[in-house]
Amino acid sequence: MVALFDIGSSSVGGALFYLRKSKIPKIIFSWREPITLEKQFNFDKFLSSTIQAFDNVAGKVCQAGLGAPKKFFCILSSPWYASQTRAIRLEKNTTFVFTAKMADSLIEREIGLFKDEHFDKYENVGGKILPIELKNMKTVLNGYNTPNPINQKATELEMTIFISICGEQFLKKVQAVVAQHFHREDIKFSSFAMVSFAVARDLFAEQENFLLIDIGGEVTDISMVKENILRNSISFPLGLNFMTREVANILDCPLHEARSLISLYKDGHASELALKKLEPLISKLKTEWLTQFQNSLANLSHDLSIPATIFVTVDKDLADFFGEIIKTEQFSQYTLAESKFKIAFLGTEELHDYVIFGEDMARDSFLTLESIYINRFLR
Repeated sequence: MVALFDIGSSSVGGALFYLRKSKIPKIIFSWREPITLEKQFNFDKFLSSTIQAFDNVAGKVCQAGLGAPKKFFCILSSPWYASQTRAIRLEKNTTFVFTAKMADSLIEREIGLFKDEHFDKYENVGGKILPIELKNMKTVLNGYNTPNPINQKATELEMTIFISICGEQFLKKVQAVVAQHFHREDIKFSSFAMVSFAVARDLFAEQENFLLIDIGGEVTDISMVKENILRNSISFPLGLNFMTREVANILDCPLHEARSLISLYKDGHASELALKKLEPLISKLKTEWLTQFQNSLANLSHDLSIPATIFVTVDKDLADFFGEIIKTEQFSQYTLAESKFKIAFLGTEELHDYVIFGEDMARDSFLTLESIYINRFLR
């Protein structure tokens, strides 16, 4: 049995599931807690609230009374990690043998460079930067894709690797919570970008080119996949929470009331008076999010066309809301796109055939996606 934790920027989830040789995991318990939302974003409060929510979730998973997990995994969403796909190139005048030692040396150098680039981000919160994930996505020798390159001869080498890193202090806080509840510290960390990429690539094999869009509480992440390689990623600091804060600030109401008003609006149940106030405000916020989205795609493309297929991860109750924003005519005719966008949500309905749930269980799309990834790739 596996314990799985999902740490995002609006909530924290936890699950227990069985690894199965059929590649279809069985989830027998899940729980999710919101991260306390503040009217003004403050990172220290945000960090404290996130760890508190994680502690609550870990406690629920521990108290489920379903046995002791043998493995522990934690999937991090933005802003808790940074990631990048990096290209390593080596060319020599004479033939060389590509050894495991050479690969390790080249990769270690790239990790060091990547950590240096993000030093300022983590310097303010103290602690070191640690790599949490490394994937060799493609190795090319003398211009040919080589699935088994070790001990092969070449004069030219190109490796495409995916690296994700996280601040040591945050990792230690997570490990301390797991140790408190389960008396274990051996927890494997992964990034949500790699999870969503690997599952989308594996389950929708006919799609070699696609976008991944993860709309979190504080951040929206966009990743571009070309020829089944996770090429580039970019983020902008507008997620689900910015709309709630803006509605609360402009209408001078508590955050919970603002959230309720947004929910009523998107479901078409707002009163005529509320609708009169909300319509222009929500329209303005949609435009603001869409503008940031378009700018991010322009920066992401680097002269490459934007894939038409988009896989979106977002809280289920806001899927249609953001789907409609993305599908607006203004965006569908965006000049960098290959054609009109086709949007699919990586939710529990779309992933229904790839997971089994215990009876009377709440179906959590993020935990579902992550359990599929672990069962297929991290066994």
